[in-house]
Amino acid sequence: MEHNRTNDQENMNHATDSDVDKQPVSNSPADHKPAKRSGATKEITEWVKAIGIAVILVLIIRWLLFMPFIVDGPSMQPNFETGERVIVNKVLYKFREPKHGEVVVFFVPEENRNFIKRVIGVPGDKIRYEGDDLYVNDQKVDETYLKEPIAQAHAKGELYNNSAMTPNYPNERFTESVVPEGHIFVLGDNRPNSKDSRMIGFVDMDNVIGRSDVIFWPLNKVRVIGHK
Repeated sequence: MEHNRTNDQENMNHATDSDVDKQPVSNSPADHKPAKRSGATKEITEWVKAIGIAVILVLIIRWLLFMPFIVDGPSMQPNFETGERVIVNKVLYKFREPKHGEVVVFFVPEENRNFIKRVIGVPGDKIRYEGDDLYVNDQKVDETYLKEPIAQAHAKGELYNNSAMTPNYPNERFTESVVPEGHIFVLGDNRPNSKDSRMIGFVDMDNVIGRSDVIFWPLNKVRVIGHK
């Protein structure tokens, strides 16, 4: 009889152990809430980092590499119109000097504003401008970017460069014809209506912001700017 009781007790113990092993594991949503919160926090942190990096990159590009510029005034017509927005490459001239025909944006201290003009002369060039004839180092320049307006003016028996201000160069105000080191000579494409080196003299390279590379607004005017 004692032997049977012992076996019964062992069977009960085995049953109890088995029941404990088979107890279901709770899958209550409450048990997973901390893990979900941790995952959401990590995702938000990653987004904040990504946005922060994007903002820094935009600032670097905006202030160090490129900048937008709004054309204001008729001085670069017919190639640029008032209200057009251009991207100015600020880094290019840190590696090389401006070249003939390039369209640049520069600061004019006397005016306390930025101008956009075309490079006509670089250091060492001798400049002479008489009527519609432009000479650099005594060689007549073929200004392809002005062929149409010059032809239209000549067809009427007129000069395109008929400014009532100071159309020619050198002139009474600026008699030096050779571009000095560290400077450029610039003209607006709209020669009858442009305040440029004929009136303000040579432009110090320290005031040159950069080269105009792209018109990006309005959308129907988007184009890469030609520099010849």
